[in-house]
This record gives sequence, structure tokens and C-alpha cells, in this order.
Amino acid sequence: MSKQSIEKAVESYLEPIMEEHNFELVDVEYVKEGTNWYLRVFIDKKGGITIDDCELVSKSLEKTLDKEDPIKNSYILEVSSPGLDRPLKKDSDFERYKGRIVDIKLYKAFNKKKEYSGELIGLKDNIVYIIDEDGNELSFNRNDIAIIRLAILF
Repeated sequence: MSKQSIEKAVESYLEPIMEEHNFELVDVEYVKEGTNWYLRVFIDKKGGITIDDCELVSKSLEKTLDKEDPIKNSYILEVSSPGLDRPLKKDSDFERYKGRIVDIKLYKAFNKKKEYSGELIGLKDNIVYIIDEDGNELSFNRNDIAIIRLAILF
């Protein structure tokens, strides 16, 4: 089973758990780091995720993974909050976080820079729009963005 197939399967296993507990599935990652494989699940809910929420999802998901067995090699399961600097992945994230400051990292430099910050204007036709700190409106093709995260401001 491919990495993407595993992630999609895990997402489908998580759907009923997310619905039952009013959680939001932010992301699923199946990645190799060093010699270990990790299955990471990021969840959220209004008011924030607790350690008990993560434990509940972890135990529920483990039962399904043991039964369905989509991953043939050994791996480490991690269930956590996406954090304050959560990545924006879904189209709905771009709507929800309009007006917030985001940090963007690009695959290739644009105007000799690979990193930008600014107020999120939104997403339209696969183009992400922000206003930078100088008041300039910038646009980036979503496919050119390595990652876009909520900025942590102090």
C-alpha cells in the first residue's frame, strides 16, 4: 500500500471517531524519519484538544488499525493537536483563518525569497492571497507552497 493510500485509509477510519466526538481531523501523515515510520494524526476541536482527547482517538484508531491492518511494517502512532502554528491544509482552513497572519514557505524562490509572512486574504482558484507587512498584496499558486502555517505572534 502506498504512503498516500495509507493516509487515505486512516482518514476514512477516523471519520466516525471525529464525528462522534465533534473533533476536526486536521491532517494524517505517514512518514519515515531515520529508521522509524510514524503515523501522525493531528486533531482539533473548539476550545482545543486535551491529552484525554488524544488518548481516546489513539485507542479507538489502534483497534481499527489492528483489525484492518493497512500498514505492513512497524510504525509509531502519534495523535496530537496541530499546535498554535497549525498548517493550513484544507480549503476550509483558508476561509476559517482569513485575517490571521500566516507564514508561507515556498519550494522555489519568488522575488529572491522563499519565505513570506502576511495577513491571509484567502484562497481562490488554487491561489493563496496575502497582504505582507508593507501592505502589498501577494499571490502564490498553492502548488508552489511547501507549507503555510498560522504565525505565532508574541
